[in-house]
Amino acid sequence: MVDTLQGKTLFITGASRGIGLAIGLAAARDGANIAIAAKTVEPHPKLPGTIYTAAEEIERAGGKALPLLVDVRDEAAVRTALDRTVAIFGGLDILVNNASAVQISDSQATEMKRFDLMHQVNARGSFMASKFAVPYLEKARNPHILMLSPPLDMQEKWFAPCTAYAMAKFGMSLVVLGLAGELRNRGIAVNALWPRTTIATSAIRNLLGGDAVMRASRTPEILANAARLIFLKDARAFTGQFLIDDSFLSQNGVSDFDRYRVDPSVALSLDFFVPETSQAPVSLAPVKP
Repeated sequence: MVDTLQGKTLFITGASRGIGLAIGLAAARDGANIAIAAKTVEPHPKLPGTIYTAAEEIERAGGKALPLLVDVRDEAAVRTALDRTVAIFGGLDILVNNASAVQISDSQATEMKRFDLMHQVNARGSFMASKFAVPYLEKARNPHILMLSPPLDMQEKWFAPCTAYAMAKFGMSLVVLGLAGELRNRGIAVNALWPRTTIATSAIRNLLGGDAVMRASRTPEILANAARLIFLKDARAFTGQFLIDDSFLSQNGVSDFDRYRVDPSVALSLDFFVPETSQAPVSLAPVKP
């Protein structure tokens, strides 16, 4: 296990905002190089940040940034972005498959074009970015692939309200299951990380009900700090894991989780797909004054 990401190169999909950007910033504070692979180049009316504003934040945090216009559905764009990352930074150490398309709707309310989008971005995009990253990763000293996807908890209750999205999201986790086995002997770690609670991002605000849900959420930094610890693990020994953020952090000596709450006076809201068997290391109830 190493103790810093200094000089490491990360390729992060969907890194212009939210969880992807938070992971990039955590690595940048160590002095890492961050390839920001995302679609947003012009400001969006409902979503903050572009690949260029993210690059500015990465640089201010102490890292080196490479903003890349990438649609993870586009094979040529993904190949070109990975090639450029390696050409500029001299290699690739870590791939973070964070880009995701979401729609929480039942079968009758899900248009097929939205079904296709979720599967193309989530499962196919993660598979494709991983596939094309492998030849570069196997040259690295401690290579990791991280998927922002849930544990494989196959229960009807997760699929019934949003079959299309659940299929696409668990599809990312199936990529973890398969590639962890395929790449183990090549020394490339493949793991999944998922939040126990909702995370305060623009997507949560827009999809799940605005400020009330945001207040009942944790900040993206909890996932960023967990991801950083994963990347410091020995890739040959730590692979094929399906991790819940707070449980993993607790197992690695973290005890203060209140700092991640948006509003400590509000009970935390559980995220989708968290297995019933996963026990939170701390209470999710409101913090008493």
